[in-house]
Formats: sequence, structure tokens, C-alpha cells
Amino acid sequence: MTTVTRGFLRGAAAGAAGTTALNATTHADMAVRGRPPSRTPDAVASELADRTGTPVPGGDRERGDRLEAAGALGGTLAGLAVGGLAGALRATGVRLPAAIGGPLLGAAAMAAADLPAARLAITDPRCRTRADWAAEAIPHLAYGMTTHATLAATFRADERDRRLADPEPARRPSLLRAAALGAATGCRSTAGLTALALRSRRTDPGPARLLARPGVRAVHALAAAGELGLDKHPAVPDRSAPQGMLPRVLLAAAASGAAARRDRTEYGPPALVAATAAAGAAAAGNRLRILAARRFGSDLPGALTEDAAAALLAWLGTCRR
Repeated sequence: MTTVTRGFLRGAAAGAAGTTALNATTHADMAVRGRPPSRTPDAVASELADRTGTPVPGGDRERGDRLEAAGALGGTLAGLAVGGLAGALRATGVRLPAAIGGPLLGAAAMAAADLPAARLAITDPRCRTRADWAAEAIPHLAYGMTTHATLAATFRADERDRRLADPEPARRPSLLRAAALGAATGCRSTAGLTALALRSRRTDPGPARLLARPGVRAVHALAAAGELGLDKHPAVPDRSAPQGMLPRVLLAAAASGAAARRDRTEYGPPALVAATAAAGAAAAGNRLRILAARRFGSDLPGALTEDAAAALLAWLGTCRR
């Protein structure tokens, strides 16, 4: 099935939703104002039957019922056709905002209903009052807005699934964010995943969806708060040792990979960049604290500076593209 054919079928389904909205709005107007239904569709069906020589069997009542049904079916088919054409155009790349696309679809459906009646000399649009135009325009506007919204939603879901199945290549901005996230994790091992948990949404794909859960967020926040306090304790192992460096590198790669999945980009290169940045930042932070201890007699100024750098880098690394 070609892309245009698939788009036409989706548009026809959206047109069915729009036709339901049109009929509901029309019937609501009839109920509120107590006005009779329009007989124009019946008259169009009758005139077409006469001109084409198509017999409509039955007595007067049965013939009238059949013509009424034919007129209603004609309106439904027109709604499906307009929606189908809109879907085919959208499949080729024509995308309009709702404020433009909705009214245009409503006008197209209105023209599809009015032009045959005018050409068959059943109605004369020039003789309509403002109330007549409003009674027809408002339901068709409901058709257009509903059809456009349904069509946009179906294509949006398809485009999202395509991005998930075929992620975009990692480009310079995503690699820079990965470097920032890795550096933050090198300074504080929990910084990257905690920032990602706090800035992710339940609608995000991949691990970010799990991180966005309130309970998971709370666990990461508590772990980050605990690390901020324990990091200043003299008994904490040297981060340059394998038992201090390896967790930072692995957590940096994990955080960057989850962020890449959230942003629908490939996660291999960002994870490698983040792991490298984590190792470099861990070594640089260690050196900073040694220099602070020599100058101030305590490494606390260096540790606090490192805390601030980790927070800033984690915020930058979890920005959405």
C-alpha cells in the first residue's frame, strides 16, 4: 500500500469522525430552534435519479424514504471523500495549522454539498439569509475542525512511532548535552540520573518514562542529597580508584543513553562521550579539591564549587532538543 493510499484511508476515517460532528451539530440546532430538517439532499438525490433515468421503486412514501436515505448517504460519502483527499495531501507533506486547515476542510465539505444543489438549480446561494448561512456554516466548521484534529492525531502517532523505530543520528547539540551530563556525573555520581528523573515526563519513551514516576524521582532525589553530604566525609574512597571511577563512568553512560532515547536520537555515541566526560570531570574535580585544600586548609570550597558545577552541568545536559 502506497503512502498516499494509506493517507487517503486515514483521511476517510477522519472524515467519518467529522461527519459525525456535523450531524450532531445539525441535530442540536434543530432541537434548540425547532427547525425542520433540510430537504435539499433529498431533492438532489431525486433530481439525479430523474436525470440519469434511475427508477426509485415503491409508492410515494417508500420513494420519499429511499430518497431521504440516498441524500443522507450522499452527504456521508462527501464527508469521507473530502477527508480522504485531505489525508492524501497530508501524506505528501501538506500540513496546515488547525486555525487554517479546519475551516478550509469545512468550506470544502460545504462546497461539496452546495455545488451539486446549485448546479441542479435546486437552491440559489444568493437568496440565502445570514441565518441560513450560519445554520450551514457552523456544522461544517465542526466537521472541518474535527476532521483536521483526527487526521493530525493519526499522523502524529505514526510519525512518533517512526522516530522511535528509526532514531535520528546524534548531532553536535546532542553530543554536547551528553558531555555536560557525563561531566555532571563525574562530579557527583547521582547528578545525571537525578536531573533526568526530575526533568522527564510520563509520556517520554524509553527509560525516561520510568524515571519520571514520582516514587523513582523521590529515590533519586534522596540518593543525590545523601551523596552531597557523604562526599565531604574524609572516609569516602578516592574517586581516582577503580571503585570510585567505574560507577561514575557507567552511570554517565546510562544517563546519557536514557536522555538520547527520550530525545529519540541514537544513544551509542552520546553514551561514549558521556563516559569519557565523566572520567575527565572526576579527575578534574579531584584536582580542584586538592588545590582548595592546599590554599584554604580544607577542600570544602572546592567541594562546594564542584556541587554547583554538577548541578549546572546536569541541568544543561538534560535540556530537550
